[in-house]
Amino acid sequence: MLSEIQLDALAEIFNVGAGRAASSISEIIHDEVKLSVPSIEFKTSAEISPEALSLNHGRFGTVRQDFSGSFDAVAMLLFSEDNALEIVRDMMGSQMSLDDLAEFEQEAMCELGNIILNACLSAMADMLSISLDSSLPDYKIASCDDILHAIAHNAGQDYILVLNIVLTSAKRQTEGQLILLLSSASLTNLIQHIDGLVSGI
Repeated sequence: MLSEIQLDALAEIFNVGAGRAASSISEIIHDEVKLSVPSIEFKTSAEISPEALSLNHGRFGTVRQDFSGSFDAVAMLLFSEDNALEIVRDMMGSQMSLDDLAEFEQEAMCELGNIILNACLSAMADMLSISLDSSLPDYKIASCDDILHAIAHNAGQDYILVLNIVLTSAKRQTEGQLILLLSSASLTNLIQHIDGLVSGI
């Protein structure tokens, strides 16, 4: 689907975005945060399964944003429910119990998702010289089946870009997934722009 060179270029783009996001998150929690994208792969919608997305059968905090412009995409950021609450605790800078934190969960996770997704997609827009606009983030707790159902019912989004991300702070290391849903036309457009970037290096 994509060559190794194209995947390497895409990984570099997302790592630039992850670096931007880490700087913003560090300011919020007053602690150094590192965000990396250790692996990236493409799947077709037919190949999607819990194993393909590295999902267990628990519940996940999911932030969704829709992007439009030079190409259209649906972006989803996933953390396990427990990890999502721990991230919220760090962002609130308090010793609140996990139960008390639940009321702040939606607002804090929308902010986190907005930072990470927009940083990654804006890095893509900058490096590929394209324009992308985003919707407001939407946060919900979802099961593995809910996530697979949402992916399967995004009509026309035939391809899935799966990025494993690792968020590291002094307190913890948290793993999550960033999923980008793309139509055939959007994928073709993206590949053309990646080729333009690679040929210019």
